[in-house]
Amino acid sequence: MAEGNVKEEPFPAPSRREVGLVDGIETEVTKTSFSDKIMITLSQGGRLAQWIQVPLSESSAANMDMALPPVSSDLPSVHLTPRTLIGGGSEDRETLGQLYASQIGSFIALQNPQEERTLLLGLGLEKATSTREGFFDVIELVQKVL
Repeated sequence: MAEGNVKEEPFPAPSRREVGLVDGIETEVTKTSFSDKIMITLSQGGRLAQWIQVPLSESSAANMDMALPPVSSDLPSVHLTPRTLIGGGSEDRETLGQLYASQIGSFIALQNPQEERTLLLGLGLEKATSTREGFFDVIELVQKVL
């Protein structure tokens, strides 16, 4: 991110917190806004085991993609490329984490198309898989802190 794109944020960094049930497990979601990153954590049982980053700034290739009509507003934006930083674990856990990261990044980008900070997502979910209802419970819980 170029120096001119750093967003001024007050000190201390503003944060929000919500707690809800996901697949019957108490889940805590926090969001902390930094000048260069949006950090969101999803934790069950107080754990954080996987960190994923998603740059929200658009590349020039993404600008071409944006000129095409969207397939569905429910699908993640094609220009978002989640990258696991640490703690991927199994293939199922890695896939689920990147799916959550893409979906949350898309929601942030839809809320604010000028957003250029990087999403940093910390996950500490007990299960490496999720039911359909569990997936939507996570997304709904995250939307409450955004």
